[in-house]
Amino acid sequence: MTTTAAPATTPFRFFEVQVLRARRLGPSMVRVTFGGERLAELASGGRDQRFKLFLPQPHQDRPVFHDTGDGWYTTWRAQDPAERPVMRSYTIREQRHDPAEFDVDFALHGAEPGAFTSAGGPASRWAARARPGDRLTVLAPAVEDNGGVDFRPPAGTDWILLTGDTTALPAIAGILSWLSPGTRAKVWIEIAHEDDRQQLPSFADTDITWLVRDGAAAAPGGPVLDALRAADLPAGTPYAWVAGESGTVKAVRRHLVRERGIDRRAVTFTGYWRRGATEEDLIAELTAAAAARQDD
Repeated sequence: MTTTAAPATTPFRFFEVQVLRARRLGPSMVRVTFGGERLAELASGGRDQRFKLFLPQPHQDRPVFHDTGDGWYTTWRAQDPAERPVMRSYTIREQRHDPAEFDVDFALHGAEPGAFTSAGGPASRWAARARPGDRLTVLAPAVEDNGGVDFRPPAGTDWILLTGDTTALPAIAGILSWLSPGTRAKVWIEIAHEDDRQQLPSFADTDITWLVRDGAAAAPGGPVLDALRAADLPAGTPYAWVAGESGTVKAVRRHLVRERGIDRRAVTFTGYWRRGATEEDLIAELTAAAAARQDD
């Protein structure tokens, strides 16, 4: 298994992109393929490679920035909320070089075609209606070894543990396609519908458990935690990657560290979303926390 340390810098650049095509992968997900003139300079690190995607406001045909230089974030925050681009974090599902394009899989969160126009968040609603020619801006890596990749198993790892919900499915797919032959991986994925299952090619020795929530009223996250508690885990030293709804991620990490005895340093965990909170809420919290640290 290849092991890599996280780089000290995060070399990301802005790219103007447009939709080339979109297709449904199942009831809860749509794949959008993007192209652009400078995409030969985009260099995904694979695995769970994340990037920032910027959507235009409903009355705009493209995102409007006042600054895309080093101070872009401060300027973006200062823009009128009704005019500034809507920022979301996503995973590069796959990148191709001839032609230069990349795929992003969007969880629809109830914004399927035919749903109420207010269903889902801005990105879900946009993806459900994406058409060729739609224009976006992305802040994406320009070198393969970048700080937007979190899946980094340390030396001495004997096997891999992955858990996530539909929002983590693109990253799990990317990780599995990256793993080398002979690597053992145990995977639990929670989905809302049976038809949300996907083929997840991998050279690794994978054991994938699909957990379908029992009805719309079922609480997200419960099936993953229940399945983990009942699972017989392999011997040896694991590396765990946990992503999805924030509350579920914390509960899974707690179980792995406290009840399973896995070294907390061998658990990478990321809350992709939080029940009852928008990404704007989360960004505001992070900004406030950073300001508080500066004042200390």
